[in-house]
Amino acid sequence: MTRPHPDIDVRPITDPELGDWLRAVNTGFLRAPTVPDSELESRRGQFEPGRYLGAFDSGRCVATFRSFAQQVTAVGGAAVQADAITGVTVTATHRRRGILTRMMAQDLAAAKERGDVVATLIAAEYPIYGRYGFGPATWMAEWAIDVPRTGLDRRRAAPDDGARIDLVDGEDVRKLGPDLHERVRRAQPGAVSRDDMWWKINTGVVRYDPTWTEPFYAVYRSADGEVEGLVAYKSDDNWRDKQPHNTATVHWLIASTPTAERALWHYLCSIDWITRVKSGWRPPDDLLPLYLPDPRAARITAQADWLWVRILDVVRALQARTYAGEGTLILEVADKDGLAGGRYRLEASEEGGSCTPTTASADLTLDVSDLAALWLGDELAERLRTLGRVREERAGAARSADALLRTSRRPWCPDMF
Repeated sequence: MTRPHPDIDVRPITDPELGDWLRAVNTGFLRAPTVPDSELESRRGQFEPGRYLGAFDSGRCVATFRSFAQQVTAVGGAAVQADAITGVTVTATHRRRGILTRMMAQDLAAAKERGDVVATLIAAEYPIYGRYGFGPATWMAEWAIDVPRTGLDRRRAAPDDGARIDLVDGEDVRKLGPDLHERVRRAQPGAVSRDDMWWKINTGVVRYDPTWTEPFYAVYRSADGEVEGLVAYKSDDNWRDKQPHNTATVHWLIASTPTAERALWHYLCSIDWITRVKSGWRPPDDLLPLYLPDPRAARITAQADWLWVRILDVVRALQARTYAGEGTLILEVADKDGLAGGRYRLEASEEGGSCTPTTASADLTLDVSDLAALWLGDELAERLRTLGRVREERAGAARSADALLRTSRRPWCPDMF
């Protein structure tokens, strides 16, 4: 049994301790520990007192934890306030001492006090976060496109409906990207907000990685001039026997319409010397293969859990989303940390839901981590029942829950944080 070590001080760091904290982050992620002065000054601009936690042993920072304000899109398009967690490390010399548990407890208690509805994170390792009430709420896939096999006519790369695709620079992206992203985010369950720093980091204004090089950026404008798509990508330089074997790697691609999305993928497959396109992180039910004359030209090369969610307020979380039909569901939610447990009555409809605490008999009993996996509509209660993670108190309740909670398209989070 892991026992806490009272001699290790877990607390919010101060501004002068940020350099040591960043060094501990780099150590935990197996990066070069040294933090250049330029990076320290850039990151100091993000510093928010109280939301950077450190664990100190004899004055040395041996574990790190950071959270920041975020919005995540619920089913139906509502923006839900989230406590986004990142920068979580425990130095190898101090594992199994309960340090992460103490940091997580402090942060989630503060998030609950602030009124955050959920907490979110991207899990580097699968087994860690379920014990803190998190569940995998979205998944991602990466595709590789064999360009010669697509069946596309590379001589006809431009849209033929009056729209156009243009190369732009980082300054243009910072002007055009935020508004487009907000339109995309509001329509995509599981998507999260991007602040001004995201756009600066991803266009090179702020550089934490000394090896950063500028990608290519392309914008899709509809026939009436509306910006409907943006893509950032890089290419390698790989020639064999006087033949190109170059790969275009997409860093991110967002589009507000299927027409724009299709056009950007066709553009990437039309670039001279490109024989392979790597898609970057995409939804697991992406339309990408079906945009190609031969869908077999695109194959999944990676698939994994992505955004993890921890419900902090069951009532507000369930009331924030819409549902596939009308019905009543009574949930017994177990939460060993005491943040969101209880019995709740959900009255669901296509317009939204009403959720209230109740003493009526439960239809389903489940852990708060499994409720998180169901919340965005990606997981099935019937699957969890088969696995023994959801217990039916009323026969057929799992199927009834799926009829309400399931979505026609899978949720997706395009971002790493």
